[in-house]
Amino acid sequence: MEQRTEEVLSPYRIFPRAKWAGLRQDTPMTLTSEEVARLRSLHDRLDMEEVEQIYLPLSRLLSLYVAATQRLFRAQQGFLGTEDVKMPYIIGVAGSVAVGKSTTARVLQALLARWPNVPKVDLVTTDGFLYPNAILEREGLMERKGFPESYDLPALLRFLSDVKAGGRPVRAPIYSHLVYDVMPNQWVEVNRPDILIVEGLNVLQTGRPPKDGKAIPFVSDFFDFSVYLDASEDVLRAWYVDRFLTLRETAFRDPKSYFHRYSNLSDEEAVETATSIWSRINLANLHENILPTRRRADLILKKDVDHTVAEVALRRL
Repeated sequence: MEQRTEEVLSPYRIFPRAKWAGLRQDTPMTLTSEEVARLRSLHDRLDMEEVEQIYLPLSRLLSLYVAATQRLFRAQQGFLGTEDVKMPYIIGVAGSVAVGKSTTARVLQALLARWPNVPKVDLVTTDGFLYPNAILEREGLMERKGFPESYDLPALLRFLSDVKAGGRPVRAPIYSHLVYDVMPNQWVEVNRPDILIVEGLNVLQTGRPPKDGKAIPFVSDFFDFSVYLDASEDVLRAWYVDRFLTLRETAFRDPKSYFHRYSNLSDEEAVETATSIWSRINLANLHENILPTRRRADLILKKDVDHTVAEVALRRL
């Protein structure tokens, strides 16, 4: 009885994997197995079955949401007698380090761009809005990289505001994971997309309301829909360590890599180093800033130890 009461009071409807997969109905598969393999991030599991059972139903749901938003936009135009530029539909993708945000964002971009009306779908990560390492080092924030205070929030808010206002083109900085820094004078241009996907650790983050009552915008204020990728802490730590070990044998070998100093670590040393970084930085950020925003998402994808989505929670309307 107590569990039933919690389900009634919850703002979410919970779908086991099989039940969610059935919501795909006749949504066509528009990706090949080769394309799915290219979309997959390091150590993330993504195959045709995962796309069919998890992401095609989500694509169908989003098509309904986008269409409804467009109808509302046209109705408002008629009511106001205006001819405003259609605003892009913005989707936020949030979650911990190593949970698979990049894979989910790329899969959604690929699927949404192949709807019958062929919308223009852009993808931006908030990594580009991190302060450059020189600033983080000066401010003593290198150990807080990825925490809210390490981002140039005003720049990110201006970017999203300009995109929503129909600006063209709007530029976002580019971040290099190889050198672990923002690339100077390099940009990606967003030019009035129909849909924009914004992926990042803290995109659902809020702050304390001001005592003077003045409005403070949050990144999530610009979202029309948001997805949170979830997994248990033990699983996330294991994924992070596994990824670190693989990078030690690949990207870290590049002399240009910020983490090149880790390339010659033994297995034991690498596990110890990765576990320390995870506990000291990523787990702290998860507890302090990321996990508390989970229930602000419209959709929560709960992942299992094998990287597959085991359960989907959809916010009730």
